[in-house]
Amino acid sequence: MQDTEEGAGTLSPLDLRHTAFLLGAARPKQFPADDGWEVAIAGRSNAGKSSAINAITGIRGLARVSKTPGRTREINFFHVAARRRLVDLPGYGYARVPVPVREAWRRLIENYFAHRHCLRGVVVVMDCRHPLTDFDRQMLVWCDHARLPVHILLTKADKLSRGAATAVLHQVRARLIHEYPGSEAITVQLFSALKQAGVAEAQQILAKWMGF
Repeated sequence: MQDTEEGAGTLSPLDLRHTAFLLGAARPKQFPADDGWEVAIAGRSNAGKSSAINAITGIRGLARVSKTPGRTREINFFHVAARRRLVDLPGYGYARVPVPVREAWRRLIENYFAHRHCLRGVVVVMDCRHPLTDFDRQMLVWCDHARLPVHILLTKADKLSRGAATAVLHQVRARLIHEYPGSEAITVQLFSALKQAGVAEAQQILAKWMGF
């Protein structure tokens, strides 16, 4: 797609290396202007979401990687290019934080999905050893209600043998077809931040959703 906006063009790993933190929002009124293209990345707190963001952008330390799940407590917006943003949603499910804090996160994310018109797709990060948890399914429900395409990263694929990882990929695809019959809006891939496996495929999804 030809794009004539200033700063736009073909999205490549080099372009993604210019990604920079824009702001963290704890309340909807702190969100940046609702225009352009946004892609959100969501995932269970210990599924490797931050590592995936760093691998996809090629920027070590862009998203904080912590041994303490649930460190991301705001919706973090990153500038990719002109009117293009990557959005890091708070990790869900495992975070050892007080219930009122988790409820505040849930309301914040629900508000984001319900009212963010520039959101073009959601990357859902799942540990390939524990895919499709109840929390993952809740995220898929939110995406379905918002009629958003979903791309699933089955992370930490390096923790399994190639055969076992491929079997998980097929199993997840089969379960999604069974649970979401007729839906072509959910795609799935294996991913390893450690081995840099699946990075190019994920970058292509971002390029498509961001209108490049």
